[in-house]
Amino acid sequence: MTDLHTAWTGAAALLFDLDGVLTPTAVVHEQAWQELFDGYLAEAGHPAGYRESDYFDHIDGKPRFDGVRDFLASRGITLPEGPLDDAPTSQTVQGLGNRKNAIFNAIVDTRGVDPYPGSVKFINAAVEAGLKVAVVSSSRNAPAVLKAAGLDHHFEVVVDGQVAAAVGLPGKPDPATFTYAASLLGVPTEECIVVEDAVSGVQAGSAGNFRAVIGVDRGAGRQTLLDAGATLVVDDLSDLL
Repeated sequence: MTDLHTAWTGAAALLFDLDGVLTPTAVVHEQAWQELFDGYLAEAGHPAGYRESDYFDHIDGKPRFDGVRDFLASRGITLPEGPLDDAPTSQTVQGLGNRKNAIFNAIVDTRGVDPYPGSVKFINAAVEAGLKVAVVSSSRNAPAVLKAAGLDHHFEVVVDGQVAAAVGLPGKPDPATFTYAASLLGVPTEECIVVEDAVSGVQAGSAGNFRAVIGVDRGAGRQTLLDAGATLVVDDLSDLL
């Protein structure tokens, strides 16, 4: 088994995805997407319902509105974009994305967020070893989720969907958000390790000039993550301790 020190030999920083890597909020996102599209497809009278595989095939790891577009495209549906602040009731890409966000926040507010214990141990070990850490998430809710999980004090650098939109960065699988986080940390990309659970995130890490990409298999599949470009894949970050 690859141990902790082997995993980050020669690295100066770790760039963590959030949902599915540090917190089990990927499950909450899955639930929110299913509720969104079950409702939308029923309203639209579309014969093909939402399937569990749709999350990994079309949505996982992408910016929210890209997920909306790609899922709709898989069903041969094209909707108008609508304004960024479109009402959640609107039948537009932005409206559906905002409806999904409202569903997600309602679930988080009701249930709270517990981080993965193994990920907390891994972060603590990394910080103690002197590595810098950042969160790079497609979610626009990353700061709120980090705070709810009690992890916000570890991460001065958080590049989420809000930051990416403000700076004009393309989302995963483009490596731009990870590259931007490395620049904010003041660490060359070749000294950074990307930690991801989503195929699009692993692809982003593989496409960039990063030292390594650690895949965390929370359901995407070990071989799928390796095929996407992961340097190594673990079931939990505690496997590296």
